[in-house]
This record gives sequence, structure tokens and C-alpha cells, in this order.
Amino acid sequence: MRIGEALLEARRLLEAAGSDEAPVEAELLLMHALKIDRATLYRRLGDDLPPAESAGFQRLLDRCLAHEPVPYITGHKEFFGLDFEVAPAALIPRGDTEPLVELAIHFARERDPFDPIAIADIGTGSGAIAVSLAVELPNAIIVATDLSPDALEVARRNAERHGVLRQITLMRADLFSDNAPQAFDIIAANLPYVTTAEWEALPPEIRHHEPRAALDGGPDGLHIIRRLLAEAPGRLNPGGALFAEIGYEQGIAAAAIARAAFPEATVTIEPDLAGRDRVLVVR
Repeated sequence: MRIGEALLEARRLLEAAGSDEAPVEAELLLMHALKIDRATLYRRLGDDLPPAESAGFQRLLDRCLAHEPVPYITGHKEFFGLDFEVAPAALIPRGDTEPLVELAIHFARERDPFDPIAIADIGTGSGAIAVSLAVELPNAIIVATDLSPDALEVARRNAERHGVLRQITLMRADLFSDNAPQAFDIIAANLPYVTTAEWEALPPEIRHHEPRAALDGGPDGLHIIRRLLAEAPGRLNPGGALFAEIGYEQGIAAAAIARAAFPEATVTIEPDLAGRDRVLVVR
């Protein structure tokens, strides 16, 4: 079988299994099996697929057809233009979180670029937010917390991968760490915000593989975010800002909770690229 034929057959099988991203998933799996990039893959479509690589590709494809997420199969996911290691201990980074990173960077760059800026990344998971901010903001000093020691180890490896571990202190904590009592100029958080009912209806790729603790935010999805906003006033410096990812139907409720916690602050809801509510901003 030629490489191009294997790619088309994989697309067909994934589409038949209900995948909405069959072409991309087929490419990623075949690139991983052949250890090549996308440009090389398409240059080699007419080449024969060697037996060993064919068998390896079939094993990867079988895992995907059994609803294992492709990033967990390949061990990688791109986020904010960076390649991140991913593992089942942490949520897979998604493009929905990139607007939060962009807003935090824009806010940080309004300040003196030579002054250190203290940032907390609460619920860091794979470290995608913390590492992206550290790469973009060389003056940032970041505390990244998570309850999962396994997730923190993934975050540590990603910080090392991108050369920013010296900027990031990783701490095991339930939201803010008692070992890091200082206040911050920026608080960033991608905490659980899916309602329990929504979590129970998620596709098996998510429900059976990604950590529930990183997704299920309780009956209204705002249980953990409500706790964050209750604790945050004592952790945010004057003139600072908080950025929290929320669900697209949670803007009104999240803003009301934030205004009660920060009566003197400006509270806004910023949209994602599709125009849906995505980031709660407290300034």
C-alpha cells in the first residue's frame, strides 16, 4: 500500500467512526508513525508504506478508532504556536484558551516592560498557559499551581522544553498555595467550568480519557470558579487583573459573581473567535 492510499483509508475509517476531524487526525497519526512532518508526508504520498511503519500506523489508528484522543496517542499538541507534551494526567490544551493568553499578554505589555510582573496560573495542568506567558513575557515571574502532582510533572517538562523553567515555580495546591502568600499582578485560570450534566454527555474521547477533575465544575459549572473569585481579592495587587476561562453560556453569571467579589473593579466578558463568551476579565 502506498502512503497516500493509507492516508485516504484512515480518513475513511475515522469518518465512518464519527470523527469531525478525520483528515487532520489521519495526517497526525501517519506523520507520527513515519516520524516526518506534514510537508514530507505530502511529498511521499506515492511512496510505498514500509511493513513495519504500516503495522505501527495500524496500531495508532486502532487506538484512535477506540476513541482515544490523538494528542494522547502522539504525546503532543500545539498551543499558542508552541509544541506541548500532553499526557492523560492533564487536560489537552485547546484553542479556546488562547484568547485568555492573548488578553493577559496585552495587559502585561501595558506596563513597564523592564519591571518584573508576578503572575499566578491557577490549575496549570500541562503548563500551557504558564509556559506561553513565560515565552512571551521574559520579565514574568510565574507561580503555577495544580492539585495533581502528575500534571505538575508534565508542566515541568514543558517548561524545560521551552527553556522557561527558571521563570516558573510549580506548586501543588488547591487554587492558591499557602506556600506562595504573595499577591500577583495577573491571575490566569482555566479551571473546570463544564456542568456535571454536560460532562456526562461529552464524547468518549473526552469523558473516558481526560481528567474529570479538570472539566467538571459542578451543577452550574461555576463551583471552582466561584471559589477562585472568593479567594482572589486578597491575592491580586492594586491595578492587577484576573483572567478566567468560562463556558459560552456563563458570562452573565460569572460576571455577577466577580462584581460581588470585586465591587471596585471593572468586570467584562471577552469573546472567543466565534464571538461566544469565553474569558472573564476583572481589572
